[in-house]
Amino acid sequence: MDQERSMKFMQIAMTHLPEAKQMMEEKGVELSMEDIQPIVNILMNVMNDAYELGRIEASENK
Repeated sequence: MDQERSMKFMQIAMTHLPEAKQMMEEKGVELSMEDIQPIVNILMNVMNDAYELGRIEASENK
């Protein structure tokens, strides 16, 4: 994954992290930053897959 895109994805993930953490805590699940890191990694993989799908579809529609 491109380093600059990876940083942008991390910024997006961190923007939404407080909301996700609050939702989990409301359900009775306490999370530390160590617990959250794998979740952020999964989210970044999802964002990268979505980016690649959009890139492929855009090149097909040229």
